[in-house]
Amino acid sequence: MPDITRRRALTAAAAVAATASAATLVAPAASAAGHHAPATPDSFDEVYKGRRIQGRPEGGGGHHHEHGGGYAVFIDGVQLHLMRNADGSWISVISHYDPVPTPRAAARAAVDELQGAPLLPFPTN
Repeated sequence: MPDITRRRALTAAAAVAATASAATLVAPAASAAGHHAPATPDSFDEVYKGRRIQGRPEGGGGHHHEHGGGYAVFIDGVQLHLMRNADGSWISVISHYDPVPTPRAAARAAVDELQGAPLLPFPTN
């Protein structure tokens, strides 16, 4: 029986690691095949840091692009432009580079970023 050299041991270890990586990459793709769109979050209405934040599911309403996934969020009555990412997280025009898990969290993050400043309407045209 030939002696195992360092080169053969490293080659075998690399082959095992590559096989394990390939299996890991295939598994999520296979499970995503039966994946349905995330559920629409429930409505909320609360005062956060002195600001009234509200969120509710919203129908099409003639809006030509539904970035918000059919969900509307308001801060003191002014709509906060939201977008839903492919992974189900949410971002807003205020905290665009900080995804959060829910529209409520997006509204709270926007209030934090605004630091008392009023939310101005976002032009959609």
